[in-house]
Amino acid sequence: MSEPLLKVRGLKIGATIFPPGEKARDIEIVHGVDFDLAPGKVLGLIGESGAGKSTIGLASMAYGRGGVELTGGSVEVNGRDILQSGIRDIRRLRGAEVTYVSQSAAASFNPAKKILEQVTEAAILQGKFARKEAEERAVALFAKLGLPDPENIGQRYPHQVSGGQLQRCMTALALCPEPDLVVFDEPTTALDVTTQIDVLAAIKDAIRDTGVAALYITHDLAVVAQVSDHIMVLRMGEMVEFGTVDQIINNPQEEYTQALVSVRSINHEEKQPTAEPVLKIEGVTARYPGTKFDVLKNINVDLHPGQTLAVVGESGSGKSTLARVITGLLPPSAGQITFDGRVLTPDLPTRPLEDLRELQMIYQMADTAMNPRQTVGTIIGRPLEFYFGLKGAEKQKRIQELLDEIELGSGFQDRYPAELSGGQKQRVCIARALAAKPKLIICDEVTSALDPLVADGILKLLLNLQKAEDVAYLFITHDLATVRAISDSIAVMYQGAVVRYGPKSQVLSPPFDDYTDLLLSSVPEMRLGWLEEVIANRKMESAGN
Repeated sequence: MSEPLLKVRGLKIGATIFPPGEKARDIEIVHGVDFDLAPGKVLGLIGESGAGKSTIGLASMAYGRGGVELTGGSVEVNGRDILQSGIRDIRRLRGAEVTYVSQSAAASFNPAKKILEQVTEAAILQGKFARKEAEERAVALFAKLGLPDPENIGQRYPHQVSGGQLQRCMTALALCPEPDLVVFDEPTTALDVTTQIDVLAAIKDAIRDTGVAALYITHDLAVVAQVSDHIMVLRMGEMVEFGTVDQIINNPQEEYTQALVSVRSINHEEKQPTAEPVLKIEGVTARYPGTKFDVLKNINVDLHPGQTLAVVGESGSGKSTLARVITGLLPPSAGQITFDGRVLTPDLPTRPLEDLRELQMIYQMADTAMNPRQTVGTIIGRPLEFYFGLKGAEKQKRIQELLDEIELGSGFQDRYPAELSGGQKQRVCIARALAAKPKLIICDEVTSALDPLVADGILKLLLNLQKAEDVAYLFITHDLATVRAISDSIAVMYQGAVVRYGPKSQVLSPPFDDYTDLLLSSVPEMRLGWLEEVIANRKMESAGN
């Protein structure tokens, strides 16, 4: 057995927090974590937000982000404790022995420099390769990672390639200096499932072919199971469970790990329409001002009371644009929308108050959807005053009823958004929408920014509220697991058009059109060998064509 490439013992990490209205205080966010990583192996770090995954990953570079301090323990890379190294040694470590792939490649690349210059920069500055050698290695990595036109793609600027291509360019950047260890920090979380599978396969092939060791950080157990040799489950800065992928997936020992494995086990039976549609979209076509092409093309879908229509597709397919048209933020160039038996005026300012009240929206990012200077009570109480004129004790009583409905209860009225978790913030946004007593709520990727367990709780809450309030949901998502869990009918969108539409049982049953087949086959499954099966099937299909 070779010595571990990365050896972590008793790692403790602290931070200083500044609670509203209180004095600053020091807290410990990672509590004595131990693990080893052998050369050429991949360790998956999994857990909810705040578990310490990224913090531990960055500690392998002797780095504490955002004021975080490495307060105890040891982190050995190639036999030396980097926490005891001087700044000069640490600079030689970063970008040479240990490299990093972040979640958002778009935010990490300099938009003013060509891709090739950025991919080769660390390798050249660290003295690993001369410029010509580094550029040749970068081109070889572009080809290995499946990028189109590998000889020339490096001459483009970051905005001239797709999100999935840029994420692969960032992987090339991390691999170019021939590091011993790469830290992959949620490298596919921001990607659509169809793009994610290509990037995931490229990363796995690159790890295998280069023999590099890797820490793979994610909150998606199905994803990490495809690339890792071992998995460490983290919660609140502590290791919950450590084992092989097979053991963690098929025989988890701890209750928290078992909950992660069984997430999205919601069994929602498809409901049949029993009334006239609450929303009827007929022949809707739309384009953005100043452009010459349609972003929506002849959309025809219905949504019935008390039911959920899932609108699914990759980024750029037109899902959120459809929501903008329904809400009057983007007037259609053709077609009409009927809501509760009346034709909606095309733009928001001309709509009557009743239309605004009965058609509500919940946004993807709860953080930006609430005023940080207002309390929860004020946020939920605003629509009660605006639409119904409620004040005083009557308003306070209704606010408390809504908090009870979203399972937050008493004690939350006087809190500010900064004092809430991600899931709690989204529940407050749901309560604000329900306060208007709507007939339709548009849910725009409302669980995509949440951890799986939290998202599961939000989906269950929405289904329970739907039964109680008979409200209809138009649920926009790119997550097929969410679609299966919550929908009654499904509209699959691709390049601005609906390519498949109908009841859930029909849309998810073969025969499929090519795009729906690609979409469904790209959803990661929590089992060993899934990724290899999918790639092999696609190669066979490609050879057959």
